[in-house]
Amino acid sequence: MNIIVIGTLASLIAGSATILGALPVFFIHKVSEKFLDALMGFAAGVMLSVTFFGLIFPAIKIGGIWKASLGILLGALFLIIMEKAVPHIHRVTGMKGPHVHLSKLWLFILAITIHNFPEGLTVGVGFAGGNINSGIVLAIGIGIQNIVEGLAVAVSFFRSTNKLIKAFLVASFTCVVEPIGGFLGISVLSIAKPLIPYGMAFAAGAMLFVTVEELIPETHSRGNVRESTVGIILGVVVMMLLENIFM
Repeated sequence: MNIIVIGTLASLIAGSATILGALPVFFIHKVSEKFLDALMGFAAGVMLSVTFFGLIFPAIKIGGIWKASLGILLGALFLIIMEKAVPHIHRVTGMKGPHVHLSKLWLFILAITIHNFPEGLTVGVGFAGGNINSGIVLAIGIGIQNIVEGLAVAVSFFRSTNKLIKAFLVASFTCVVEPIGGFLGISVLSIAKPLIPYGMAFAAGAMLFVTVEELIPETHSRGNVRESTVGIILGVVVMMLLENIFM
């Protein structure tokens, strides 16, 4: 099967894990804030591990430290520009980007979409490197993170609106952009192979920005720092084990 098709399908499957994570909202209506923050901490740990083990280290191995450094900076810069250019809202930091007349629902969806694009991109560039096992590990890691994120988003949205089906649909809809990121990542890098280390590092910079700028501060915002920290450590350990099993 064509590597572009494989990478795109992998990003689609990883993104669809968000829907799987959102399903329990139909059965679990009340989740403690401590548990949610521990879950999101776990997701942050997974993302940090994916960033370093799955993207930065391979980028350095393939292209050297300077190409990896430039790619990381460009990835972070891309997210900074997106944050400023696209109107969206975060639960902790509030409104960002230009002020427009959109409902909070759409502003929230835009925020999740901005942050999910690098996840799809990560899976795509993982397969572009030519190591199928590496791509699989990245897809599994992003899938695990999406399951956690799907549950957290669905439960949080239901808590604020008391609308069950809407909470599920909103959480599920946030995965739409991931296969787009995956397709773009693997398509560009498959055509222009010298860009692979830059592409890996670019995805890493974008993921690192999202994790440090939004995900970790959000898990600390309600005072559940210890639970979040334990979750982060567990996420790192799980991804280390996956790397050891598949690589």
